[in-house]
Amino acid sequence: MSAIPFVTEFDFTYGEVDRLSPRIRRVIANNPGPFTFTGTGTYIIGNGQVGVIDPGPMLDAHVDAILAALDEGETVSHILVTHTHLDHSPASLPLQKRTGAPIYAYAPPNKEDFDGPRLEEDVDDSFTPDHILAHGDIIEGADWSLECVFTPGHMANHMCFALREEKALFTGDHVMGWSTSVIAPPDGNMQDYMQALEDLLARDDKIYWPTHGTCIENPKQFVQAYIDHRRARERQIKDRLAAGDTHIRDMVKVMYAAVDERLHPAAALSVLAHMHDMVARGIVTCDGKPSVDGIYHLV
Repeated sequence: MSAIPFVTEFDFTYGEVDRLSPRIRRVIANNPGPFTFTGTGTYIIGNGQVGVIDPGPMLDAHVDAILAALDEGETVSHILVTHTHLDHSPASLPLQKRTGAPIYAYAPPNKEDFDGPRLEEDVDDSFTPDHILAHGDIIEGADWSLECVFTPGHMANHMCFALREEKALFTGDHVMGWSTSVIAPPDGNMQDYMQALEDLLARDDKIYWPTHGTCIENPKQFVQAYIDHRRARERQIKDRLAAGDTHIRDMVKVMYAAVDERLHPAAALSVLAHMHDMVARGIVTCDGKPSVDGIYHLV
Protein backbone atom coordinates (compact mmCIF):
# COMPACT_ATOMS: atom_id res chain seq x y z
CA MET A 1 0.00 0.00 0.00
CA SER A 2 1.34 3.42 -0.96
CA ALA A 3 2.59 5.54 1.93
CA ILE A 4 0.75 8.83 2.52
CA PRO A 5 2.67 11.36 4.65
CA PHE A 6 -0.10 11.84 7.21
CA VAL A 7 0.24 14.49 9.92
CA THR A 8 -1.64 13.50 13.07
CA GLU A 9 -0.06 15.77 15.70
CA PHE A 10 -0.85 19.47 16.08
CA ASP A 11 -1.55 21.83 18.94
CA PHE A 12 -5.00 23.28 19.60
CA THR A 13 -7.52 23.84 22.38
CA TYR A 14 -11.23 23.26 21.88
CA GLY A 15 -13.19 26.49 21.65
CA GLU A 16 -10.14 28.72 21.31
CA VAL A 17 -9.17 30.56 18.13
CA ASP A 18 -5.81 30.05 16.42
CA ARG A 19 -4.42 32.62 14.00
CA LEU A 20 -2.99 30.57 11.11
CA SER A 21 -2.12 33.36 8.65
CA PRO A 22 -2.94 37.04 8.07
CA ARG A 23 -6.37 36.06 6.67
CA ILE A 24 -7.07 32.67 8.30
CA ARG A 25 -8.25 31.78 11.79
CA ARG A 26 -9.55 28.41 13.02
CA VAL A 27 -11.76 27.18 15.86
CA ILE A 28 -12.10 23.41 16.39
CA ALA A 29 -15.39 21.92 17.60
CA ASN A 30 -15.41 19.40 20.42
CA ASN A 31 -16.77 16.53 18.31
CA PRO A 32 -13.86 14.08 17.99
CA GLY A 33 -14.51 10.65 16.54
CA PRO A 34 -13.42 8.01 14.03
CA PHE A 35 -14.69 10.11 11.11
CA THR A 36 -13.93 13.60 12.47
CA PHE A 37 -10.46 13.00 14.02
CA THR A 38 -9.99 15.78 16.61
CA GLY A 39 -13.19 17.52 15.52
CA THR A 40 -14.53 19.92 12.91
CA GLY A 41 -12.21 22.82 12.15
CA THR A 42 -14.18 25.98 11.33
CA TYR A 43 -12.24 28.60 9.41
CA ILE A 44 -12.71 32.37 9.70
CA ILE A 45 -11.56 34.15 6.56
CA GLY A 46 -10.42 37.75 6.35
CA ASN A 47 -10.59 40.68 8.71
CA GLY A 48 -13.37 43.12 9.50
CA GLN A 49 -16.14 41.51 7.43
CA VAL A 50 -15.29 37.82 7.55
CA GLY A 51 -16.40 34.59 5.92
CA VAL A 52 -16.91 31.38 7.90
CA ILE A 53 -16.20 28.02 6.24
CA ASP A 54 -17.89 24.89 7.66
CA PRO A 55 -19.63 26.11 10.83
CA GLY A 56 -19.73 22.50 11.96
CA PRO A 57 -22.13 20.32 13.97
CA MET A 58 -25.12 21.51 15.95
CA LEU A 59 -23.21 22.50 19.08
CA ASP A 60 -24.20 25.76 20.77
CA ALA A 61 -20.79 26.01 22.45
CA HIS A 62 -19.07 25.87 19.06
CA VAL A 63 -21.25 28.62 17.60
CA ASP A 64 -20.44 30.70 20.69
CA ALA A 65 -16.72 30.02 20.14
CA ILE A 66 -16.88 31.09 16.47
CA LEU A 67 -18.43 34.40 17.42
CA ALA A 68 -16.06 34.86 20.36
CA ALA A 69 -13.16 34.44 17.91
CA LEU A 70 -14.10 37.66 16.13
CA ASP A 71 -12.27 40.85 17.01
CA GLU A 72 -14.23 43.81 18.34
CA GLY A 73 -16.29 45.39 15.58
CA GLU A 74 -15.97 42.44 13.18
CA THR A 75 -19.01 40.94 11.48
CA VAL A 76 -19.75 37.73 9.58
CA SER A 77 -20.67 38.53 5.97
CA HIS A 78 -20.65 35.02 4.43
CA ILE A 79 -21.25 31.46 5.66
CA LEU A 80 -19.78 28.81 3.35
CA VAL A 81 -20.21 25.04 3.47
CA THR A 82 -17.99 22.47 1.72
CA HIS A 83 -20.65 19.73 1.87
CA THR A 84 -23.68 18.63 3.84
CA HIS A 85 -22.49 15.97 6.26
CA LEU A 86 -23.70 16.46 9.83
CA ASP A 87 -20.26 17.48 11.09
CA HIS A 88 -20.00 20.36 8.59
CA SER A 89 -23.27 22.17 7.87
CA PRO A 90 -25.87 22.07 10.72
CA ALA A 91 -24.42 25.03 12.67
CA SER A 92 -24.96 27.22 9.60
CA LEU A 93 -28.51 28.00 10.65
CA PRO A 94 -27.87 29.09 14.26
CA LEU A 95 -24.85 31.08 13.07
CA GLN A 96 -27.01 32.76 10.46
CA LYS A 97 -29.69 33.57 13.05
CA ARG A 98 -27.08 35.34 15.20
CA THR A 99 -25.28 37.17 12.38
CA GLY A 100 -27.73 37.59 9.50
CA ALA A 101 -25.10 36.31 7.05
CA PRO A 102 -26.27 34.41 3.95
CA ILE A 103 -25.29 30.76 3.45
CA TYR A 104 -23.39 29.64 0.33
CA ALA A 105 -22.99 26.03 -0.89
CA TYR A 106 -23.37 23.73 -3.85
CA ALA A 107 -26.91 22.41 -4.33
CA PRO A 108 -27.78 19.82 -1.65
CA PRO A 109 -28.41 16.23 -2.81
CA ASN A 110 -31.95 14.98 -3.16
CA LYS A 111 -32.49 12.42 -0.40
CA GLU A 112 -34.87 10.47 -2.63
CA ASP A 113 -31.97 9.81 -5.02
CA PHE A 114 -30.20 7.67 -2.41
CA ASP A 115 -31.58 4.31 -1.35
CA GLY A 116 -28.55 2.56 0.17
CA PRO A 117 -27.04 2.34 3.67
CA ARG A 118 -25.32 5.44 4.99
CA LEU A 119 -22.57 6.09 7.49
CA GLU A 120 -23.09 7.37 11.01
CA GLU A 121 -21.89 10.83 9.93
CA ASP A 122 -24.93 10.92 7.56
CA VAL A 123 -26.37 13.83 5.65
CA ASP A 124 -27.89 17.13 6.81
CA ASP A 125 -31.15 16.74 4.91
CA SER A 126 -32.56 19.99 6.30
CA PHE A 127 -29.77 22.15 4.86
CA THR A 128 -30.91 24.89 2.47
CA PRO A 129 -28.36 27.47 1.27
CA ASP A 130 -29.36 30.99 0.33
CA HIS A 131 -26.98 30.97 -2.65
CA ILE A 132 -26.20 27.96 -4.86
CA LEU A 133 -22.56 27.88 -5.92
CA ALA A 134 -20.99 26.58 -9.13
CA HIS A 135 -17.44 25.70 -10.07
CA GLY A 136 -15.42 28.85 -10.76
CA ASP A 137 -17.66 31.25 -8.84
CA ILE A 138 -15.81 33.98 -6.95
CA ILE A 139 -16.99 35.12 -3.51
CA GLU A 140 -15.46 38.36 -2.30
CA GLY A 141 -15.05 40.02 1.08
CA ALA A 142 -13.32 43.21 2.15
CA ASP A 143 -9.76 41.82 2.08
CA TRP A 144 -10.32 38.31 0.71
CA SER A 145 -11.72 36.38 -2.23
CA LEU A 146 -12.60 32.72 -2.53
CA GLU A 147 -12.73 30.72 -5.76
CA CYS A 148 -15.16 27.79 -5.79
CA VAL A 149 -13.46 24.52 -6.79
CA PHE A 150 -15.98 21.73 -7.36
CA THR A 151 -14.68 18.38 -6.06
CA PRO A 152 -17.44 15.74 -6.07
CA GLY A 153 -16.69 12.24 -4.83
CA HIS A 154 -16.79 12.22 -1.04
CA MET A 155 -20.25 13.68 -1.62
CA ALA A 156 -21.90 14.75 -4.84
CA ASN A 157 -22.10 18.35 -3.57
CA HIS A 158 -18.55 18.73 -2.25
CA MET A 159 -17.00 22.14 -2.92
CA CYS A 160 -13.51 23.35 -1.99
CA PHE A 161 -12.70 27.05 -1.59
CA ALA A 162 -9.44 28.66 -2.72
CA LEU A 163 -8.29 31.78 -0.89
CA ARG A 164 -6.69 33.54 -3.84
CA GLU A 165 -4.65 36.03 -1.80
CA GLU A 166 -2.73 33.20 -0.09
CA LYS A 167 -3.01 30.37 -2.64
CA ALA A 168 -4.61 28.34 0.12
CA LEU A 169 -7.27 25.71 -0.60
CA PHE A 170 -9.87 24.76 2.00
CA THR A 171 -10.37 21.12 1.11
CA GLY A 172 -13.20 20.04 3.43
CA ASP A 173 -13.11 16.24 3.42
CA HIS A 174 -11.84 15.90 -0.15
CA VAL A 175 -8.19 15.77 0.96
CA MET A 176 -7.30 15.45 4.65
CA GLY A 177 -3.91 15.36 6.30
CA TRP A 178 -4.73 12.77 8.95
CA SER A 179 -6.51 10.11 6.88
CA THR A 180 -7.89 9.22 3.49
CA SER A 181 -11.38 10.43 2.69
CA VAL A 182 -14.26 7.96 2.90
CA ILE A 183 -15.98 7.44 -0.46
CA ALA A 184 -19.24 5.75 0.47
CA PRO A 185 -22.12 5.10 -1.91
CA PRO A 186 -24.85 6.16 -2.33
CA ASP A 187 -23.59 9.69 -1.60
CA GLY A 188 -19.99 9.05 -2.68
CA ASN A 189 -18.70 8.23 -6.16
CA MET A 190 -15.20 6.86 -6.81
CA GLN A 191 -15.01 7.87 -10.47
CA ASP A 192 -15.92 11.47 -9.59
CA TYR A 193 -13.50 11.44 -6.68
CA MET A 194 -10.52 10.25 -8.70
CA GLN A 195 -11.20 12.82 -11.41
CA ALA A 196 -11.46 15.59 -8.81
CA LEU A 197 -8.09 14.54 -7.37
CA GLU A 198 -6.55 14.69 -10.83
CA ASP A 199 -8.05 18.17 -11.27
CA LEU A 200 -6.26 19.36 -8.13
CA LEU A 201 -2.91 18.34 -9.58
CA ALA A 202 -3.38 20.98 -12.29
CA ARG A 203 -3.74 23.77 -9.71
CA ASP A 204 -0.99 25.85 -8.11
CA ASP A 205 -2.23 25.91 -4.50
CA LYS A 206 0.59 26.27 -1.97
CA ILE A 207 -1.19 24.90 1.11
CA TYR A 208 -4.35 22.95 1.98
CA TRP A 209 -6.50 23.51 5.05
CA PRO A 210 -8.80 20.49 5.56
CA THR A 211 -11.82 20.67 7.86
CA HIS A 212 -10.33 17.90 10.02
CA GLY A 213 -6.73 17.92 11.15
CA THR A 214 -3.99 20.38 10.34
CA CYS A 215 -2.57 21.81 7.12
CA ILE A 216 -1.00 20.02 4.16
CA GLU A 217 2.11 21.92 3.06
CA ASN A 218 3.07 19.79 0.05
CA PRO A 219 -0.27 19.63 -1.78
CA LYS A 220 0.70 18.09 -5.12
CA GLN A 221 2.83 15.36 -3.59
CA PHE A 222 0.09 14.63 -1.09
CA VAL A 223 -2.64 14.42 -3.75
CA GLN A 224 -0.47 12.14 -5.85
CA ALA A 225 -0.03 9.89 -2.80
CA TYR A 226 -3.82 9.86 -2.40
CA ILE A 227 -4.21 8.80 -6.04
CA ASP A 228 -1.53 6.12 -5.70
CA HIS A 229 -3.25 4.84 -2.56
CA ARG A 230 -6.60 4.44 -4.32
CA ARG A 231 -4.96 2.64 -7.23
CA ALA A 232 -3.27 0.32 -4.75
CA ARG A 233 -6.65 -0.40 -3.13
CA GLU A 234 -7.99 -1.35 -6.55
CA ARG A 235 -5.09 -3.76 -7.01
CA GLN A 236 -5.84 -5.25 -3.58
CA ILE A 237 -9.45 -5.83 -4.60
CA LYS A 238 -8.30 -7.58 -7.77
CA ASP A 239 -5.95 -9.73 -5.67
CA ARG A 240 -8.74 -10.71 -3.28
CA LEU A 241 -11.04 -11.58 -6.19
CA ALA A 242 -8.25 -13.65 -7.76
CA ALA A 243 -7.78 -15.42 -4.40
CA GLY A 244 -11.43 -16.46 -4.43
CA ASP A 245 -13.13 -13.82 -2.28
CA THR A 246 -16.47 -12.87 -3.80
CA HIS A 247 -18.00 -10.81 -0.95
CA ILE A 248 -16.91 -7.31 0.10
CA ARG A 249 -17.00 -8.00 3.83
CA ASP A 250 -14.56 -10.91 3.41
CA MET A 251 -12.22 -8.62 1.48
CA VAL A 252 -12.41 -5.92 4.15
CA LYS A 253 -11.29 -8.34 6.88
CA VAL A 254 -8.04 -8.88 4.97
CA MET A 255 -7.52 -5.48 3.34
CA TYR A 256 -8.27 -3.45 6.47
CA ALA A 257 -6.96 -5.87 9.12
CA ALA A 258 -4.82 -3.12 10.69
CA VAL A 259 -7.68 -0.55 10.73
CA ASP A 260 -9.95 0.18 13.70
CA GLU A 261 -12.90 -2.24 13.38
CA ARG A 262 -15.28 0.67 13.99
CA LEU A 263 -14.28 1.84 10.51
CA HIS A 264 -14.88 -1.49 8.79
CA PRO A 265 -18.47 -0.60 7.78
CA ALA A 266 -17.08 2.56 6.16
CA ALA A 267 -14.30 0.50 4.58
CA ALA A 268 -16.91 -1.84 3.11
CA LEU A 269 -18.68 1.11 1.52
CA SER A 270 -15.36 2.40 0.20
CA VAL A 271 -14.70 -1.00 -1.41
CA LEU A 272 -18.24 -0.81 -2.80
CA ALA A 273 -17.37 2.53 -4.38
CA HIS A 274 -14.41 0.85 -6.05
CA MET A 275 -16.71 -1.96 -7.20
CA HIS A 276 -19.12 0.50 -8.80
CA ASP A 277 -16.17 2.00 -10.67
CA MET A 278 -14.65 -1.34 -11.67
CA VAL A 279 -17.99 -2.73 -12.86
CA ALA A 280 -18.54 0.41 -14.95
CA ARG A 281 -15.09 -0.04 -16.49
CA GLY A 282 -15.69 -3.71 -17.28
CA ILE A 283 -13.04 -5.03 -14.91
CA VAL A 284 -15.43 -6.77 -12.50
CA THR A 285 -18.90 -8.32 -12.77
CA CYS A 286 -21.59 -8.39 -10.10
CA ASP A 287 -24.55 -10.73 -9.76
CA GLY A 288 -27.15 -7.97 -9.91
CA LYS A 289 -26.78 -4.31 -8.95
CA PRO A 290 -23.53 -3.59 -7.05
CA SER A 291 -24.14 -3.58 -3.29
CA VAL A 292 -22.27 -4.44 -0.11
CA ASP A 293 -23.94 -7.87 -0.21
CA GLY A 294 -23.31 -8.46 -3.92
CA ILE A 295 -21.28 -11.32 -5.34
CA TYR A 296 -18.30 -10.18 -7.43
CA HIS A 297 -15.96 -11.81 -9.94
CA LEU A 298 -13.07 -10.65 -12.08
CA VAL A 299 -13.89 -10.43 -15.77
